[in-house]
Amino acid sequence: MAQAKPLAAYSSYKYFNVTSPSPYVAHVEINRPEKLNAFHEAMWLEMKRVFDQLSVDPEVRAIVLSGAGERAFSAGLDVVAASEGSILNNKDGLDGARTATKLRRHIAEFQDSISAIEKCEKPVICVLHGISIGLSIDISCCADVRICAKDTRFAVKEVDIGLAADIGTLARLPKVVGSFSWVKDVALSARDFGAAEALQVGFVSQVCDNKAAALAAAFEKAAFIASKSPVAVQGTKELLNHSRDHSVAENLRYTGVWNSAMLQTQDVAAALLSGMQKRKPTFEKL
Repeated sequence: MAQAKPLAAYSSYKYFNVTSPSPYVAHVEINRPEKLNAFHEAMWLEMKRVFDQLSVDPEVRAIVLSGAGERAFSAGLDVVAASEGSILNNKDGLDGARTATKLRRHIAEFQDSISAIEKCEKPVICVLHGISIGLSIDISCCADVRICAKDTRFAVKEVDIGLAADIGTLARLPKVVGSFSWVKDVALSARDFGAAEALQVGFVSQVCDNKAAALAAAFEKAAFIASKSPVAVQGTKELLNHSRDHSVAENLRYTGVWNSAMLQTQDVAAALLSGMQKRKPTFEKL
């Protein structure tokens, strides 16, 4: 595989490396390996900016998300930074209602930052390895495809730090795996589970021997997706996410409205013609 190219438009980010391993593919790497890629506030706010930018970048059609270093995708929330923050200490002496309002706004901002992955118009493939706990589950649940190395150690860890997970795991994980019994098992106990169990319940779709192999599989998959019509790919992500959260009838109606606009693309003719001519189609940027 050719050396990934840095993307100049993303060079200002401090906690995320953004490169391109192949045309129309972006690789987003969480870059705090000395702290096991644990998140503090500046990181999740920056993550939102990264994915908001990628969402509308016509040079990007598929995204791979991973963590730097060999030890962890992410150890989750940086609990030391969180415990020192004024948001939990109520140093202002506010009453209960005002404290609750401040916390609610803070949580909503945090949720929105992680949800930027799900809201990103481009498909996101998450590559997990090593320690992948707490916020790692929130983040990966927002991705469209999850691949992991066989050494990955997962946990919905929030109960062990005295709170109910509030950044998306409890909302998304039951819909990702389709088993409330298993979700309650891992969420209530905060127990570890490994790659084999994650594959068995459908949390990941592929397990690779190590991080390098998982990244290679993700890059190959992302490049293949990026070769497709971006109108078709981005529409498919939008409609599948809508289907998850709505009834069949609602989704059919939404799909009809969506495609009444998007079927006017030249991509349909280009794809059909290339199939008949047995050649690889090319598609305009979106």
